[in-house]
Amino acid sequence: MSKGLTQAAAHALPDIAAAVVRWQKVHGRNDLPWQQTRDPYPVWLSEIMLQQTQVQTVRDYYARFLERFADVATLAAAPVDDVLGLWSGLGYYSRARNLHACALRVMDSHGGCFPQSAQLLQTLPGIGRSTASAIAALCYSERVAILDGNVRRVLTRVLGFAGDLSLAASERELWRLAAELLPRRSLRDAMPRYTQGLMDLGATVCSARQPACEICPLAPCCVARRLDQVHLYPVKTRRLKRSSQSIWLLWAQTAAGSIWLGKRPSPGIWGGLFCFPLFDDRAALQAALPGRYHSALHDMPVLAHTLTHKDLFLHPVQVKLAGSVKPDAGGAWVRAQDWPGLGLPAPVRKLLSGLSGPTVPDAVSE
Repeated sequence: MSKGLTQAAAHALPDIAAAVVRWQKVHGRNDLPWQQTRDPYPVWLSEIMLQQTQVQTVRDYYARFLERFADVATLAAAPVDDVLGLWSGLGYYSRARNLHACALRVMDSHGGCFPQSAQLLQTLPGIGRSTASAIAALCYSERVAILDGNVRRVLTRVLGFAGDLSLAASERELWRLAAELLPRRSLRDAMPRYTQGLMDLGATVCSARQPACEICPLAPCCVARRLDQVHLYPVKTRRLKRSSQSIWLLWAQTAAGSIWLGKRPSPGIWGGLFCFPLFDDRAALQAALPGRYHSALHDMPVLAHTLTHKDLFLHPVQVKLAGSVKPDAGGAWVRAQDWPGLGLPAPVRKLLSGLSGPTVPDAVSE
């Protein structure tokens, strides 16, 4: 028995899987578009999109991706810029690059078929242990545990697991316990339902701040609820410190509406996306233009934009240039009818689209 796991919780372990399966059949999310298949391609696509992103946001992107890339072969054959363009605005853009790399690997190394075990799925780009297990459990009924953020919260509360998850040893112990809780019978039906049920509980019932314990199927055996300590779980003492950065954006435009855009290096902020040239200060931005244009620069209001662990303060600076002029910054003129189809950072797309009001933060991993 692990530290922090009470005797009461230990006795309840055999009942957890059955309770989750029963609850998921009646109260879980059973109408999501990617739930109507055991084809690993759409399930994989949804799992990657759902990382750090709400279901409601993912729905539209998922539908557009399947319409454009109907199968893994179509996705692999597409230019990565097309994938980034369709992903634009969803955030965490490394997911899109890994999505394309994974499709190529499936075609090149697996004959166009996704591996049927979590162990092999983990060898593909962008698929970690929990995502691999989710695909294997949902598509192939493999008896493997998942442990994403929502599931960590559910299991640590139910078990009263007091281990500090910033420590590798505690993380390994929770993985071990998660495996012990898995269904043992009728796995073809039970594994997909149990896996989906845990995700549903974490997303709709066992929320971080206001859990609906009164309707939770695991409430009778939940240690955290019994001790009135739900808010203490999961335990994670090490927190990444937030930082901030100011960036100046050169918004150069011709009279015909062409925009000067360059492709961002990867890795880095907005890696692989098309973007305005970025500068550390206004003087550097100004130096990228011929002197006769310096007086024509127009400073726009500062935009606050939130990345995963950094707050960006963006300073857009507009200028009209002749099409024959090229700023001293990597890029090219992109016609007004062409830039909407490119992969653009969310704040750049909002600026170019003429949207008013504050930008909506979208977290990205770089």
